[in-house]
Amino acid sequence: MDTDICRRPATELARRLRSRDIGAVELVDAHIERIERIDGGINAIPTRSFERARREALAADAALVRGDEVGPLHGLPIAFKDLQATAGIRTTMGSPLFTDWVPEADSLTVATLRAAGAIGIGKSNVPEMGAGSQTYNRVFGPTRNPYDPSLTPGGSSGGSAAALASGMIAIADGSDYGGSLRNPASFCNVAGFRPTIGLVPQEPSTGRAQGLSVTGPLGRTVGDVALVLGALIGRPIDATPLDDGALRRMRVAIAPSFAGLPFDPAVRRAFAGVPAVIEAMGCRVEEAEPSMEGADEAFLATRHASFGDDIRQITGGDPERLALVKPELRWHVEQSLRVGPADIAAAERARARIVDRFGAFMDGFDLLVLPVSQVPPFPVELTWPREIGGIPMTDYLDWMRSCWYISLTGGPAASVPAAFVDGLPFGAQIVGRPGDDIGVLRFAAAFEAASGELWRRTPV
Repeated sequence: MDTDICRRPATELARRLRSRDIGAVELVDAHIERIERIDGGINAIPTRSFERARREALAADAALVRGDEVGPLHGLPIAFKDLQATAGIRTTMGSPLFTDWVPEADSLTVATLRAAGAIGIGKSNVPEMGAGSQTYNRVFGPTRNPYDPSLTPGGSSGGSAAALASGMIAIADGSDYGGSLRNPASFCNVAGFRPTIGLVPQEPSTGRAQGLSVTGPLGRTVGDVALVLGALIGRPIDATPLDDGALRRMRVAIAPSFAGLPFDPAVRRAFAGVPAVIEAMGCRVEEAEPSMEGADEAFLATRHASFGDDIRQITGGDPERLALVKPELRWHVEQSLRVGPADIAAAERARARIVDRFGAFMDGFDLLVLPVSQVPPFPVELTWPREIGGIPMTDYLDWMRSCWYISLTGGPAASVPAAFVDGLPFGAQIVGRPGDDIGVLRFAAAFEAASGELWRRTPV
């Protein structure tokens, strides 16, 4: 069996499927074989639906034989994130509270991707309830980084990113509140994209706080990300790399020490080469950044309220059920009791000021580029980093500020492979104005090419 096809970009696979150069059955079987061979050491896809996938692949091939019109993701294997409800397939959300839950209906995201032709091959592992950028839980255990299995792949879309990086799926869905698409993409040498808030339809959020969470894609390449994003929003996305003329007109702000946050020395070394790459692309580069004053106030109150309300609703206020969830989630419940309407209003005002300042800053620039993560991939046994460069981290969100500060701007942010240091991948975070998703993706595609297409550097 040609297992090399498991390493190819989804855009290429989609073309070959449509031309019937390969079949959906062949492609699905190749990925199943790869999962069975290597996932024991990674644990990216703990829930599997292989027989259903094979049936869907047979139907997909038959549709092309009949000449049926097919969707943009026709025949591409995917493992839906285990936060997404999948009809007839166990959906745990990484929590003991949902160990045996089998939904009766697909979530909006899953239904949309299935309608576009994607074939569900299983469910990708997540941290409990999606809380935290380290993928471990008491239902399935930890997911490991394909580039070094002693390290984490990040999260919360860690199972998705690890599966992509190791060739177990062709495309992936994800979600991002405080970095859940971007951190794992950076840690696993794949591309991730947080779209502008509201671009991708999703179920309405619950709780007292306006949601910052978005649904978005992960892919082996920027083109793959655009392919999945187009399916999610119902129209094709042009991710053609910007040409030299467009790049020469661009002003790009570089923020290696964004917002005065601590960054691990390995991250600084990895990011040091990024400005030169962008200058070589023809862009004007300047070290500058927007003010993120009030970011903690804008984010934490709504985060506590959102997660705390959700967990209380799920547990019904039962102390025994609450005791089953991990300490970080119980912390949100405790903190949410201190968050009143005035705190939510203050948080929203603080966020509005950040959006306004970011808009004013971006009047002078086309893009902002900074490191995705403040730390390199860390040991899988560590629930979250306790310090960065000798500076203590007070909670499980503290080390992720380089991502969730950007979430507050409301705009698109891509994570694109940028470097390897000590054998580990690092991503650059490319941030645009709200609504400029295509501009960010087209620049990201040009950066991907200028960086030497690091996605081709696969795990041993």
